[in-house]
Amino acid sequence: MSSETMTQTSGAERRIVISVDAMGGDRGAADVVAGLAASAQKNPEIHFILHGDEAEIGPLLAKRKILVGRCEVRHAPRVVTMEDKPSQVMRHGQGTSMWSTIESIRSGEAQAAVSCGNTGALMAVSMLQLRKMPGINRPAIGALWPSTNPAGFNVILDVGADVRAEAEDLLQYAMMGASYARNGLEVMRPRVGLLNVGTEEHKGRPGMKEAHDLIAGQAEAGHYDYVGFVEGGDIPSNRCDVIVTDGFTGNIALKTGEGTAKLISAFLREAFAATFMSKIAAMLALTSLKRMQKRIDPRRVNGGVFLGLNGTVVKSHGSADATGVSSAVKLAFQLAKSGFNERLAARVAPAAAAGQDPALSKDGTTG
Repeated sequence: MSSETMTQTSGAERRIVISVDAMGGDRGAADVVAGLAASAQKNPEIHFILHGDEAEIGPLLAKRKILVGRCEVRHAPRVVTMEDKPSQVMRHGQGTSMWSTIESIRSGEAQAAVSCGNTGALMAVSMLQLRKMPGINRPAIGALWPSTNPAGFNVILDVGADVRAEAEDLLQYAMMGASYARNGLEVMRPRVGLLNVGTEEHKGRPGMKEAHDLIAGQAEAGHYDYVGFVEGGDIPSNRCDVIVTDGFTGNIALKTGEGTAKLISAFLREAFAATFMSKIAAMLALTSLKRMQKRIDPRRVNGGVFLGLNGTVVKSHGSADATGVSSAVKLAFQLAKSGFNERLAARVAPAAAAGQDPALSKDGTTG
C-alpha cells in the first residue's frame, strides 16, 4: 500500500498515519509492533509507517492480522543507540530508523511520529528536519502528570528538551502548555503555574520574578489564568492545569514521580502479601487497587510531546513495553486528529514572538 493511498480519506473514515521508529527502544521491535496492534484494535482510523530492519519487522507483523493493510514498512538498516551523541546523529543519522521516522513527518506522509529512542538525538533530528516554529526560541517537551483535577492529568513542561530556560522561554512554555491543555485535555481556560522553591514573589533563582511578570502579563493574550508561583507538591494537585519549569528541573521531577509511583506499587504488593489476613484484604479490595494502580501507572501517561516544532513528535520512554507504546501512539493519534500542531503554529508561536493578543479563529475556538 502506497503512502499516498494510506493518507487518503475513504468515505466517512479519515486515516491518521503515524510514523513509528521500530528500533529505538530498549525492548526492541517486538514490543513496538505489539503496541501498534493494540492501538489499531481500538482505533480503526489509525495507520502506520514503520521504520527499521525489514527482516526483523516483517515476521513480527505477519503475526498481527489487525495490522494487515494498515502498516507500511520502510527499511532502515541502522539504529540510533542510547549512547549516541545528538551531534553525531545530526551529522551521520541518515539511514537510521529515527531519521527515517522524522523524514515521514517532514515529507507530509504522516501526521505524527513516535519513537522510544535517545531523547537528545530525537530532539536534534526533529529540530534539524522539522525546524522550530516562527517565534519559538527553544522547543519544550510537554508531559502529562496524574492529578486530582477533573481531567485526571496536569501538563508539565519542559521535562528535558533543554536544561536552560530564560524568562522569555518560560513565557513561551506557558503559552504552549496552555494550548496543549486546551487541545489535549479539553480545558478551555487552563490555569498556569510557574514552578519555584516557594510561592512568595521574592523567592527563586535570578530571572524567576521576570518570568513571573511576563507570564502574568500575557495571560489574556494566551487565554489562560495565571495562578503565580507553585511548588513541587502542586504538580499533582488541582491548583493549576499547567506547570511551567526548565528542562533540568522538570526532568528530575518527572523521573522522581515515576519512581515514586513504582515504589508505592511495590510497597502495596509487599503489604498485602505479608499475612494470610492481608491477602484476604487484598482480594476484597482488588477492584479499588486495580483502579488506583491504573491511575498511577507511568505507562498510561507514556509519551512526551515535542512542542514548538513544525510537526508532532511524541517521545516514548526507552523502556516502554507494548502498553507504553500503545499509550504513546494513542497520544500521537489524538493530537494529529485534533490538528493540534496547526493550532499551535497559528496562535501560540506568533503571539509569543510578537506579544500580541491572538484573535479567535473563525469557528470561535482558540489554539
